[in-house]
Amino acid sequence: MISWMQRHRKWLVITIWISTIAFIGAGFVGWGQYNYGKKASAAAKVGDVDISYSELQREYGRMYAYFNNMFQGKFDEAQAKSFGLQKQALSQLINQALILNLANSYDLRVSDKEVFDLIKSQKGFQTNGVFDKDLYKTVLSRNNLSTKEYEGGLRKQLLIQKTLNMLSIKPTALEEQSINTILDIADKINYKVLDRSMIKVDTSDEKLKAFWQGRKSDFMSEPSYDVSYIVQTPLNKEYTDGELTDYYNAHKSQFTSIDGKIKIPDDARELITAMLNKEETKKEALRTFVAYKKGELDKSIVIKNASLSSSKNIFNADILKELSELTDAKPYLKPKLINGKYVIIKLDKTNPSAPKSFEAAKAEVLAVYLAEGKESQLQKLAQDSVATFNGKNTDFITVKDGGKIPGLTEQEGTEFLNQLFKNNKKRGFVTLGNKKIVLFNILEQKLLDDSKENVDSVIVKLRTDLLNQNLLKMLKKRFKTEIFVEGL
Repeated sequence: MISWMQRHRKWLVITIWISTIAFIGAGFVGWGQYNYGKKASAAAKVGDVDISYSELQREYGRMYAYFNNMFQGKFDEAQAKSFGLQKQALSQLINQALILNLANSYDLRVSDKEVFDLIKSQKGFQTNGVFDKDLYKTVLSRNNLSTKEYEGGLRKQLLIQKTLNMLSIKPTALEEQSINTILDIADKINYKVLDRSMIKVDTSDEKLKAFWQGRKSDFMSEPSYDVSYIVQTPLNKEYTDGELTDYYNAHKSQFTSIDGKIKIPDDARELITAMLNKEETKKEALRTFVAYKKGELDKSIVIKNASLSSSKNIFNADILKELSELTDAKPYLKPKLINGKYVIIKLDKTNPSAPKSFEAAKAEVLAVYLAEGKESQLQKLAQDSVATFNGKNTDFITVKDGGKIPGLTEQEGTEFLNQLFKNNKKRGFVTLGNKKIVLFNILEQKLLDDSKENVDSVIVKLRTDLLNQNLLKMLKKRFKTEIFVEGL
């Protein structure tokens, strides 16, 4: 394997976006259907690496938040579905898992010190520029992450980076010479930007219903669970000095100050009381749980009802997963600590996923229908126009001039020029995502004077644009991928 990589390292570069653990301000976003019957403990498995449901949810949530920010808060589930965001999130994690399998096969490891050094460097955990252990734990706790879960994610990130560093990406002299030549080629073009606003789609109910009829399986209701639940009231008891002292002596190591020193009993009294109350509350919740199962609940205890699904969940994703594993014979969940309170849950009814009615699915149908209709019609408009269009002329531009094309953002302009200078046609068009198409006609071409620029970063960028096609293909053949999420 190593010899294979060494032979191909001049052109082989791994491009896998490592999703860091996104927790600050992140919430759970509605997810699709899980096939829990196949493997309840994982959403997918790649080689020896499991991809958990929580990892998948976080990656989906991270990508959803990114697009929501890009669309200025107007991104919704229907758009996410039309973008195939669920599949993108899973694909991202599968690519990471392939690299982790490669790392495991060469026994690469990340030390605790490497993980801790990364944590200490993160400003979100610092007070006045210094790592704050209490702040670290508080931030994770507020975002429903344990230190084990967060540090496990960082360890994977570091391991992937360490594996990627096995490959050399230093540009060769021939590459530098070739790229300098490419950068100095300049084109004068006539171009026209086509976008979706030019396309009109018939969105009458007649058209939408016909579309929905043929795609009903794409517009399914979420599986949901009708539950009864009891919230255990937190206890607030008085304790004797002896009880406080005994608890302190048995758990001294838990009562430390910021500098790591163990607090004296008087300084820790409030915390000791809080921890004792928490333990007593848990014991009371377990007693309530037993009484609930036996049908011997005190009449004063309030039983609440709710219907839970991925997008309508008053608890969390882990509870939803556990509910899916309950049966009529065993419908109770033991007390769970949720948002600081113990909750006892009983499954009353499971409502399986089913095709939505047209009215219920209409908003989703409209979004997908518009996206697909405009994309196909935009492509047709480009094909019909490319031979005869007459647009705007540019000055001589190079691949570096992405910000100099009116009608396109700098990012769009860069994408367009990258495609243009790879194209061997005089007249044609370039599709940018699924929303814009740029028609072009090359009027003139010339070679500028050598700019003598440092092209290392350009070469790395071009290499990463290869999207690691060859290595990932090889790893996919080597490590079996099993997916346990329905529809993906």
